Amino acid sequence: MSSRKLPLAVGQVARTATARVLLRGGADEKTGEVLSARTVAERVGWAADLVAGMAAGLLAEHWNARDVAGLAAGVDGAGRVLPSNAWMALRRLGWDVTVPEGVKVNDRIVRMAQEQAGRILRGARHRAELTGGVLQTWPADPDKRTAVEWDAVRGAVPDGRCLPGGVIKARTRQISAFVARHGRLPVDVFELEDAPRVARMLVLAAVDRQQATLERAEDNPARALLRVQLPARPDPRSYADWTWVACPLTLPPTVPPDAVLHLPTLRPHGSKVRADLAFSYPVPKSERAGHVTALGVDWGLNTLLSAGPCRLYPDGTITALGAGAMFRAAGVMARQHRLRRHGEHLHAKTDAYEHLIDGDPDHALVAKHTVVKAESGHVADRRSGLNDALAWSAARWAVDQAIAAGATVMYVEDLRSLEAKGMGRTMNTRLSQAVRGRIVGNMRHLAAEVGIAVVTVPPKNTSKHCPQCLLPLRHCKAPDRPTTPGWKWAYCPDPHCGWQGDRDHGAWRRIAARGLTHQNNTTIDRATGQMTIGRVIDELETGAVITPTALSQASGGDRSKTGPTPPRSPRPAPRRRRAPSTPSPQRPAGQRPEGHAHTDHRPPRAACRYQGVRTTIVHTISSSTPTTRPDHPRHRPRGAALGAGFHLHAHATPPRWVDPPVTTLQCDYGSLS
Repeated sequence: MSSRKLPLAVGQVARTATARVLLRGGADEKTGEVLSARTVAERVGWAADLVAGMAAGLLAEHWNARDVAGLAAGVDGAGRVLPSNAWMALRRLGWDVTVPEGVKVNDRIVRMAQEQAGRILRGARHRAELTGGVLQTWPADPDKRTAVEWDAVRGAVPDGRCLPGGVIKARTRQISAFVARHGRLPVDVFELEDAPRVARMLVLAAVDRQQATLERAEDNPARALLRVQLPARPDPRSYADWTWVACPLTLPPTVPPDAVLHLPTLRPHGSKVRADLAFSYPVPKSERAGHVTALGVDWGLNTLLSAGPCRLYPDGTITALGAGAMFRAAGVMARQHRLRRHGEHLHAKTDAYEHLIDGDPDHALVAKHTVVKAESGHVADRRSGLNDALAWSAARWAVDQAIAAGATVMYVEDLRSLEAKGMGRTMNTRLSQAVRGRIVGNMRHLAAEVGIAVVTVPPKNTSKHCPQCLLPLRHCKAPDRPTTPGWKWAYCPDPHCGWQGDRDHGAWRRIAARGLTHQNNTTIDRATGQMTIGRVIDELETGAVITPTALSQASGGDRSKTGPTPPRSPRPAPRRRRAPSTPSPQRPAGQRPEGHAHTDHRPPRAACRYQGVRTTIVHTISSSTPTTRPDHPRHRPRGAALGAGFHLHAHATPPRWVDPPVTTLQCDYGSLS
């Protein structure tokens, strides 16, 4: 039952997550009729339409600066603190819902309408403050702010120092469009925007047992029964038109057997009803400080993530454990960009058709416009699915690296303020299309399961300075091309330090060391629970250096060439087959006589990819590909072997964590294999 308290042990905290469940039918308890999934979706849709209509009316009535500010103040007219539930806060303020004439609904339906409207009005406060800050510091040239104007607008908006510049730019473009239409600046966001659209859904968390109940089956913890009152007609005239409908639910494996279930949110979608089922369960508590082993995570483009662990010793020294690892997703990102270009082409065709049709429903291009618009939606869904799969795979990989290294915290670059500009059209587009925010959110979700904290740190100079001496690095194309300009390979100009390695591997060392030295300055957001290191302190930054181990120092001497290279035959003997190939059922014997072997000695595509931490991140996708076809038993789809990788293009290097750390070379070659 949803009212049962969650028992917690020492060192545990309650965690609430959501699982998507599908309502596959139900039964009307009044008539005993078995209802199909389509019928249940229809009845849920009738209730959702009633709730959305009442919430939209309430929202339009109070969509103004005075009411939003009054709700955000958190106190009523008598000075009493408003309840946390939105529907209770609206009732305390006296904001009632207008029920459609001739329709009979109970008080719980009114609660759901007030809950939806209250949540939207509470969220409007941030939009109002953001718009007010932009209007207060309106620049002379909206298309290009100066540095002084950027400082002014970031100081005027809430959390402006951490707010991405793209958010401020988008709000500026919206205000500029209003100025172009009306010839003046808007007063506030409520003049700039209409009231938001209310979604068709039933927030059952706002009701009690007289409207909905949720019970878990005693004999099978993977089953639950949801009972909810639904209308039997679109416009119920009396309480007799509302009947109880029992819907059995099959819980996904992500819901623990001992989790406490909460009433879900029902979302009708076509002939289906999707239920967002919230549940609470105990997890180990993530600590803010006191960490000894940390995993540093650096961002990239083709190499999406670079990660490695570092350890803090009692004397304050920090050492790197192992050579690190990489999650490369160049192929996935290339596919994403191809879909983006295809979607842009379809959008252009759609706009052209709309311009030619000009609102004529009998135009000859209406059918083509419908087809192109539907195809554009399919491409958008494919892009969304690809981004979602990539975000979960990358997050799963990073958390698995932390588990394998025994780390209790993950330090990630805070790139929310990164602006995609000044690096060329292609690079700017690739940066703007990255899914970093979703990856970090998924990292927090997965790391909380095992009690690992995820902390964002400032990204300043993480790739620019040496991880061992903090001097500015020099960059080149490759280690064997030190004079060729590039950015991938970095080396320290100090001869006493001598560090060199992949740029991204130097960055994760800097990130982990900075997090370990600044961990006592970690702050926790009370609203979201996110942990952040807000700024870099110079005194602590001087200690955020990686100390080479004794073994690496001993082996880091001069390895220059001191003698002639041993002679090698310019034409080594080729490998030859000394016997014909073995016969097969489909081919005659001796199909391949002895002779030169294939010049490509690389193993098959799937075999040369190491899937770190037991192929957790990608094997679930690639292993589902069939390896044979009934009509051609020898057919083997490309990349279908174990470990082929996410969409055949994303793969990871092995987690080479060691304790104590063993390094044989001062030169760090990262993930080369």
